[in-house]
Amino acid sequence: MRRNGAAVAASPEPAMRPLSAAVFALAVAAATDPAAAQAPAPKVTTIKLNKLSAPPPAGWVSEKPKYTLRSYQFAVPGVKEAPAGEFIVMPESDPKAEKMFPRWKAQFQPGAEAKESKLALKDATAELLDVSGTWKYKERPFDPKSKEEEKVDYRVVWAVVVEKDEATHVRLSGPKAVVDKHYPAFEAWLKALK
Repeated sequence: MRRNGAAVAASPEPAMRPLSAAVFALAVAAATDPAAAQAPAPKVTTIKLNKLSAPPPAGWVSEKPKYTLRSYQFAVPGVKEAPAGEFIVMPESDPKAEKMFPRWKAQFQPGAEAKESKLALKDATAELLDVSGTWKYKERPFDPKSKEEEKVDYRVVWAVVVEKDEATHVRLSGPKAVVDKHYPAFEAWLKALK
């Protein structure tokens, strides 16, 4: 190849430009494709909490967790005119229910019905807080910038599952009718952990 009358070695750059442009175009298309961004999460066949595990209840749909603090997230089918509920798992959590329960109860308006109970599991314990009423829901509960929504006639069941020195928080939430329907499956899932 000659440039200005002098011999110049051929540069691979011009040949690489179309390839680089094509790769860049594909990357941009993938990043802006709404279908690619909303690709379904892989189907979860087992939910693991530290050393315990159990399959998810039938009909619960695995979703990609919205936040890094969640290891699993499921849509819980709605009923009639009530929208779907949600089930989430938050690993490496505080093992002290006596510390967490007051914070969680405070997420409901005064007058909400709250019940506490315990379940003995294989090699673990689960302390449950079951609250029904108007949930002062925040996408990020402890972030002061997160906007609060009032969710009337909601039920939320939190469980602190403690295995030796490790704890996991799980939460089943949604319209009361939805959680009422799915609570037996939730409790059966907790009891199936081994």
